[in-house]
Amino acid sequence: MRKKSREMDSAWALEVMRKAPYITVSFITRDGMAYGVPLSLACTDDNTWYFHCATKGEKLEAIAANPRVCLSAVSRCTPVVGPKDGSFTLQYSSAIAFGVAELVTDDSEKIAGLRAISERFLPDHMAAFDDAVRRSLSCTAVVRITLLAPPTGKRKQYDKNGDEMKYGRME
Repeated sequence: MRKKSREMDSAWALEVMRKAPYITVSFITRDGMAYGVPLSLACTDDNTWYFHCATKGEKLEAIAANPRVCLSAVSRCTPVVGPKDGSFTLQYSSAIAFGVAELVTDDSEKIAGLRAISERFLPDHMAAFDDAVRRSLSCTAVVRITLLAPPTGKRKQYDKNGDEMKYGRME
């Protein structure tokens, strides 16, 4: 990280990932091209993240060719005029993590992954979860991403006095 003054700890970075409306997962395709896709991920613990997709397609082909992935999350991005210098800038909260993706083949783990996703994005509709899983489990792929190390976080934020909050300073 070039600007160490904006670095935040891994617990903070995990919160960014948990709050982000989507996480861009970057793959490497069979022909070596980068392929980044914003996906709806959910975690079951700090190191285990899930997404679902069709049973065939570019994501699964890329995972088969190279299971290493990069996750990039932004939970806040607000354009501002710097309060002290008038610069055009952004206040943001971001996180990045690296992991290994693997197609889940065990039905009980697939259901657990789908449950985590559904609880995150549709918590008020969990009464319909079991029926939805019965209808779609066989035609839905679930991918587990295991993080290789804790994520790193970065933030630019001004306090009420217009000073940039550096070195993980919280208010």
